[in-house]
Amino acid sequence: MSAEIINITTEFIKLDALLKYASLVSSGGEAKALIQDGQVLVNGEVCTMRGKKIRSGDTVSLGGKEVTVE
Repeated sequence: MSAEIINITTEFIKLDALLKYASLVSSGGEAKALIQDGQVLVNGEVCTMRGKKIRSGDTVSLGGKEVTVE
């Protein structure tokens, strides 16, 4: 599985915002539910903190899709 590259211009992006920005979810509510349900992986590990700071080099996976932040 090849990861899609997502470019950000800030130091970090919060996990729920990244899911919306990368079009992995359609709403913040959907992001919150999936994160709390343990369906989102950050660097291969389940993450249940929707405010988790995602920085350059981090990889986020959801439902077989993967994005890498640069």
